Parts: sequence; structure tokens; C-alpha cells
Amino acid sequence: MDYRREIDGLRALAVVPVMLFHGGIQAFSGGYVGVDVFFVISGYLITSIIVSKKQAGAFTLSGFYENRARRILPALFFVMLVCLPFAWVLMVPEEIKDFSRSLMAVPLFVSNILFYFESGYFGADAELNPLLHTWSLAVEEQYYFLFPIFLIAIWRFKKRAAVVVLSLVAILSLIVAQRYSVRLPPAAFYLLPTRGWEILLGVLIAFYLINKNRPQRAAATRRYISSLQAFWVSV
Repeated sequence: MDYRREIDGLRALAVVPVMLFHGGIQAFSGGYVGVDVFFVISGYLITSIIVSKKQAGAFTLSGFYENRARRILPALFFVMLVCLPFAWVLMVPEEIKDFSRSLMAVPLFVSNILFYFESGYFGADAELNPLLHTWSLAVEEQYYFLFPIFLIAIWRFKKRAAVVVLSLVAILSLIVAQRYSVRLPPAAFYLLPTRGWEILLGVLIAFYLINKNRPQRAAATRRYISSLQAFWVSV
């Protein structure tokens, strides 16, 4: 996959409102929407990388996981290390206890589940947890773990089936997220099943663009998208 400058530009646009939101600027109280954009970008990029390597016969699970680890773990461990002395000096025992739990959950990429059980993202207690922002990384890593396995399992059969299954999962995830946003907001915010539709939107965009330049598949892709739109309107 070639380097896409516009993707990096979109990342920059997405991160700015998130930073301004955490800076307490009232005009950007909805700035966390930038995280939603990041999820879509992740779905698009990872799918494009996996499919291009699969088509070239160069994709392996071990290679994929190794690349993800090389890209993410050094910066993640550095952030955790920097937080340690500040936590030791500034936190009271109960806060250190919570921080220690997050230190164990973050490298296992389950911090989103931990924070879901502990507190809401916008609560007063959340501001005292320096690793709270890693919840989104945990969601992405859970996707990185599951998606390649699914794609390998279905690749040997019919590739169009992958798009159909992923579309149905995305619709189901969106419905669940909508319901939970009212009934159980922390679950809608933190967990992969309710965030999955955003990532899968990026996945479907990647599949669409991959097939777009193939004349023999372009018409079928457009018909499939039209059928999805009709289904969604009927729901």
C-alpha cells in the first residue's frame, strides 16, 4: 500500500479537537468525535494493508502482529514509564491502586474493559487516570487481533462473503451502539462491540476502493451498496 498523505492530514484534523477538548475549551466539548474518525481510518488502513499483502501472497499472521508490536509497543511502554514517577509523587494510595490496575491492563490491551467497569470517561475520577486515553488503543488492538484471523478463514472461500458478513456485523454493531448509548452509555463508549461499526466502516471503504478500479466488479459493488442502503432505510 502506497503512502497516503491525505490520511495523515485527516489524522491531524482528528487529533486537534480531541486535544482542545481535553484542554477544557468549551467550544470543543464534542472534540472526542475525533476518536471516531481515528477508528474509521484504522479500519481502512489495516484492511488495505492486509488485502494488498494477501493478493501479493506475502501476508502472514506472525508478520502482521510483529509489525503492529514494533509500531505500538515502544511508544506505549515509554508513556507508561514516564507516568510512573508522577504517579508515585502525586497520587494517594487509593489512586495508585487504580493506576496499578491500569498498568497491568494497558499492555494486555484490555484497558477499555477495565475503565468500563471502573468509571465513566467524563467523570471527575477519570481525570486522575493518566492512562485513560489508552482505551481507544485497546479497542483497535482487539480489532487487529480478530480481523486478520477472520479474513484468513474466509479468504479461501468467497471474498465477497467477507464483505457481506462484515456489513451485517457493522449494522448490528451500530444498532447495539445506538441502544446502549441510552441504556448503558459506558458500554457504548468503551467496548469493541459498540465501537466496531466505526472500524468496519473503514473496512468496507477499503474493500470498495480496492474493487472500484476493477471493471468486472465495479457494477456488482455498486449494486451491493445500493441494496445495503435500501435495507438500512427499511430498518
